[in-house]
Amino acid sequence: MTTPATHPDSMASADVPPETLLGIYGTAALIHRTDERIRALLMSGELALSYYSPRGQEIVAAATAAALRREDYVVTTYRGLHDQIAKGVPLRLLLAEYFGKVTGSCKGKGGPMHVTHPESGVMLTTGIVGSGLPIANGLALAAQLRGEQRVVIANFGDGASNIGAFHEALNLASIWKLPVVFLCQNNGYAEHTTYANGTSCANVADRAVGYGMPGVTVNGDDPHEMFTAARQAVESARAGNGPTLLEARTFRFMGHFFGDDSSYIDKEIYAERMAGDPVPALRSRLITAGIADEQRLAVIEENARLEIEDAIQFARSSDYPALEELGRDVYAQEVTV
Repeated sequence: MTTPATHPDSMASADVPPETLLGIYGTAALIHRTDERIRALLMSGELALSYYSPRGQEIVAAATAAALRREDYVVTTYRGLHDQIAKGVPLRLLLAEYFGKVTGSCKGKGGPMHVTHPESGVMLTTGIVGSGLPIANGLALAAQLRGEQRVVIANFGDGASNIGAFHEALNLASIWKLPVVFLCQNNGYAEHTTYANGTSCANVADRAVGYGMPGVTVNGDDPHEMFTAARQAVESARAGNGPTLLEARTFRFMGHFFGDDSSYIDKEIYAERMAGDPVPALRSRLITAGIADEQRLAVIEENARLEIEDAIQFARSSDYPALEELGRDVYAQEVTV
């Protein structure tokens, strides 16, 4: 059964400390501004790559990451910039990877759809819909067998819940009580198909009952709901109680891919959701609740801007991979080119 989440009326609460909320905002602001700069670089022609903007989904990633430990793992998708930044992939390495430079997290050979950075716990970014869920199970099983206290977050979109790998992964994780949180970032669209036209149940989390695990649907744009639900699911997995299917209802502001005209999105719904943009909404709530004033938030935002510009300059000044890199990290035995 899907468990509805609730959140306190007060912005500051014992459940979500003020500093946690401020940290969520800082992470969300960094994601927001990094996405803006990447899109600007694409529009200027300095970058040329396939890009899937996470605009609108910043709070989901920022609040979930706030519930994790450094050693926890994250598996994400090609629309994963927000998950990668939130979990701590250094921005210099991330932007260098986008630029295809050797200083990138994967030496410029993975690109935005294949970012990996084990040091921060980002173990996989996959370009194949639904394929990350079984791999998350493998990471969780390894942690379980080693007696570690790691938890794995498996991020995916609502469209992936209709892929066979979703059902296979949930079934196996439940049988083995694997420490996985299956996080569906339900932004309402599977590529260009609305949720209602592609999925038979009201909520993705309704499917959890078929696999004997908790199913929780929350407002992913609300930091209270998102953090509280993520923390509960993570703590349950860490305690050995097995997986949770956590569905974060959110919205995709920028279309399926960069350049998508979003003509299939209802204009009234789009305008309504844009008016409730979760990042500035959280900013306003922090000020109203007295958690931070304008000056403190301005410092956070300026630090984010400086970090982004530093990362871009680092990427620009880095070298492209040498020819010798073609056969490296591909075969068990290095091949000389």
